[in-house]
Amino acid sequence: MPRLTLGVNSRLSKDYKFTNMYAPKFTITNSILKNVGLVEAAREVIINAPIVPSYEKKFREEAIARQVHYGTHLEGNDLLYPEAIKVVAEMSARNITSANQVIGVVGQEKDIQEVVNYRRVMDYISQLYSQNNSEFIYTEAILNQIHLVSVDKLVSPEHAGRYRVEQVTVRNTQTGEIFFRPPPAVEVPFLVKDVIDWLNSAPNRELHPVLRAGIIHYDLAAIHPYVEANGRTARAFATLVLLVEGYDIKRLFALEEYFDRQAAEYYGAIASVSNQSSDLLERDLTPWLDFFTKALAVELSRVKEKVRTLSVDSRLVRHLGGRQIELSERQLKLMEYIQSQREITMATAKNILSMVSEDTILRDLKDLANKGVISKHGVTKAAKYVLSAS
Repeated sequence: MPRLTLGVNSRLSKDYKFTNMYAPKFTITNSILKNVGLVEAAREVIINAPIVPSYEKKFREEAIARQVHYGTHLEGNDLLYPEAIKVVAEMSARNITSANQVIGVVGQEKDIQEVVNYRRVMDYISQLYSQNNSEFIYTEAILNQIHLVSVDKLVSPEHAGRYRVEQVTVRNTQTGEIFFRPPPAVEVPFLVKDVIDWLNSAPNRELHPVLRAGIIHYDLAAIHPYVEANGRTARAFATLVLLVEGYDIKRLFALEEYFDRQAAEYYGAIASVSNQSSDLLERDLTPWLDFFTKALAVELSRVKEKVRTLSVDSRLVRHLGGRQIELSERQLKLMEYIQSQREITMATAKNILSMVSEDTILRDLKDLANKGVISKHGVTKAAKYVLSAS
């Protein structure tokens, strides 16, 4: 059993005792501790950042698109990112469940269907997470539903949302290399039940959510309950754990992008643990948790910096009494520049919005001034617009 003696908060700084038959083995290393600390720091900034609604909505849509694209690309989907974005955008506009319903996207039908399915998976876990409460119960039915949606129209019905009945091997989809052999099919139902029971056990809920998400991600990937889409299912279920347990972080992050960009390291971390022993209970998950926490720390740190550039200046927030405002796409671009340079002239604004008339830019600036966001200094064409809280 792991002995957790260092920590960022109470869930990392106590001697943690598992009460289930299943007890994942791992050690809280300085590296893991540092990663979780970075996650907490980024989470605090992102949650409290006074992002205007239009920024936040756009950023969240981008994060979902990245989740969907990189989450499927990691498993060999060849659909290009711009095409995946088109699929996600079209699904936001109308109800789509089949690749045949998607218009104007260049790609193989199977690849398009995988993107459609994974977007629907994100919708499903969002619905579950919206019902979030301290008594949320993780179930095999939820796991099976995630898988069923992931493989809709891709596998035969007897394999959709149902545990495998044959032996499989796990390969790196990019190299074809066999990484490890999952447990025999006969053990799958018992192993899945054990890890779900562990996740639901009250004492085990005291463990930090980031570690819980990392552990369930590894367990499901290692058990490999299904004939296909185990990676997508494991990542979606781990995301559900983060969302339910207070780490939704405005839904602005996409772990899948880091996993895909570091595919060799991702598969290598899983394999390094899986090849330790044929017995899941004997494996030390530390290398995997080191990678998983690093991935989340890197992704959230990136989001944190992006949020800082999109957030209304703190002095402006105080001036507006914490009020958030709705800005147009053009005004977003103007405000990004004003926030970074503290002021803007009409000449600069025209360069930024080169496809827009001067009259339109003037209306946008006047609207920002009327909303109390900026103020105008000067009356000639050389007039400057500055943050009104300056």
